[in-house]
Amino acid sequence: MSRAREKGIGTGTPPPAAPPLPRRKGDSYGNCPQSEVRMSFAHPRGKGTVTVTVPNFLLRLPFLLLIAAGLALAAQGAWIPAKAWAAQVLLDRAFTRGLAQREPVKAWPWADAAPVARISVPRLAVSEIVLSGGSGEALAFGPTHLPASAAIGGRGTAVFAAHRDTHFLFLAQVRPGDEVRVETVDGRAYRYRVAGARVVRRDSYAPSGDLALVTCWPFGATEHGPLRYVVTARRLS
Repeated sequence: MSRAREKGIGTGTPPPAAPPLPRRKGDSYGNCPQSEVRMSFAHPRGKGTVTVTVPNFLLRLPFLLLIAAGLALAAQGAWIPAKAWAAQVLLDRAFTRGLAQREPVKAWPWADAAPVARISVPRLAVSEIVLSGGSGEALAFGPTHLPASAAIGGRGTAVFAAHRDTHFLFLAQVRPGDEVRVETVDGRAYRYRVAGARVVRRDSYAPSGDLALVTCWPFGATEHGPLRYVVTARRLS
């Protein structure tokens, strides 16, 4: 046995190299050919047919547009709570300035409403700035004191309204016996005790109690409807 065989080294000739794979039209350095769709149409002048080739990226375009639409909807859903939170920060600063001046101060020059009160529920550790006016624009930034209702702390029922998915989302967790505190911009403070909650129709609701907190019903829904969720509270002496 030769020394080459003792070392385990073969003495035969190496096997021939594998033949290269045949390249097809459209291949580029071993890459797969692009997917395409060919559509044929009759020539308008009767001169045979016209063939149109659609590239691969156009085939994926509807799918990409669907993803983009989903991302846009998700961004819109995140924008509403973010806007509500940011607005409350600015409104809280304006309310603090209003307390010092004993009069409402607008949070931004073009606002159609100004902070008039702060409402809080100690058990839930929530606090919201209440705006004047009761307009749709005001509701986008915080709870509003409806001008047709009684004055805060006055005779009758003061009504605060807000959206169910932002500033009055906490009403779903309020229960009878909870304490509600309201501080007005002129420095007065009021304490209320929750008496109960009920679902009513907006066109047949008659306010009761000393304070009513109103939002849309049901919670978690997105469509508009005639039902309202009302939390009623009595003023503590």
